[in-house]
Amino acid sequence: MRVIAVDYGSKRCGIAVSDPLKIIATPLDTVPQNELKSFLITYCKNNEVEGLVFGMPKRLNNQPNSICKDIESFISKIKEELKPRYIDTYDERFTSKIAQASILASGVNKKTRSDKSLIDKVSASILLQDYLSYKQNIL
Repeated sequence: MRVIAVDYGSKRCGIAVSDPLKIIATPLDTVPQNELKSFLITYCKNNEVEGLVFGMPKRLNNQPNSICKDIESFISKIKEELKPRYIDTYDERFTSKIAQASILASGVNKKTRSDKSLIDKVSASILLQDYLSYKQNIL
């Protein structure tokens, strides 16, 4: 069973998915925020999904960012419809900066580097990989 990570944004949401053994995170897609619910429902119906992880953007002082309430509201709306084994939140500070640096280091051209949807997908995969590593260490 797989785990899905969501880098939730006000316009777009980056999505990443784990392999069935929950070792490797891979960027999956970027969807408009208003299509996220239907995307997740469709994906979960067609694939075995154990859980979902939503990035929770916090400030440096560990206080929640303004979008955190939107994320919590979205989670409460989909919880009953999707019925995964779990839905977690995970600190996503700096994932966008790390994603930008990773994309730059990969040597892709400037046009590709400026693609916001690529940054969102890579951010989601960084979030998921960090989450999976954390879970492995506490087991």
